[in-house]
Amino acid sequence: MNSATVGVFGGSGLYRLLDDVEQVEIDTPYGKPSDALAIGTVADWRVAFMPRHGSKHTIPPGAINYRANLWAFKELGVERVIAPAAVGSLRADIKPGHFVVCDQFVDRTGGRADSYYMEGPRVAHVSAADPYCPELRPLAVEVGHEQGIEIHDGGTVVVIEGPRFASRAESRWYGAQGWQVINMTQYPEVILARELEMCYLNLALVTDYDAGLEGDPSVAAVTVADVLSVMASNNERVRNLILTLIERLPAVRYCSCGRGMETAFVS
Repeated sequence: MNSATVGVFGGSGLYRLLDDVEQVEIDTPYGKPSDALAIGTVADWRVAFMPRHGSKHTIPPGAINYRANLWAFKELGVERVIAPAAVGSLRADIKPGHFVVCDQFVDRTGGRADSYYMEGPRVAHVSAADPYCPELRPLAVEVGHEQGIEIHDGGTVVVIEGPRFASRAESRWYGAQGWQVINMTQYPEVILARELEMCYLNLALVTDYDAGLEGDPSVAAVTVADVLSVMASNNERVRNLILTLIERLPAVRYCSCGRGMETAFVS
């Protein structure tokens, strides 16, 4: 069977990572993943790529089969997941074209299948205190700085159900809580990776100012065209950041992500 130790999700606008790949279809106990997995090699690493919305962007955020997607990675042997995603900014100093390496999330979604243990009979309570890999995050920031990217070390992403964008009142409220960016897909992706004891890194590309900037009427609320335009103009930067990051991965995981379920189970 094909194998990979690094998994990469493609977000809005990023539907391809490598050129020389083998397409692999995987069925899971949770149904079909978003798409086939494209498996190739970066340096000495076998890498599996999957567009989370499907190759033609036909799956909205709330309909993504997150459990199947992460399980497919796990079946291949993936230990580290790199997850670029488009986000809206909630702060004036985090501008379109900037990157944010998130370290926290706030879940505002509803009804998503967000655990491999939600039906029982085995009961588990995974810790979400520090959901993003503490080993991959500083490495991503270091690579970003080397490549001249305006990259923010840390930030909270608030995850909304979608598919609509936020109202101005919601956006103001999220910003007033001290949260930095807004997105529709980070949850439950990050926490499912934790349940499977995989390292998870979010590379958030800021595409817009969400509902605009308060006090600056020249900055309009986000549109789909805005998101896709910024993603298209930054695709190569995203790909270069990911590929260089993979080349620089340490051979051994020294973080605690691989032991994320040790104390989670009710005996």
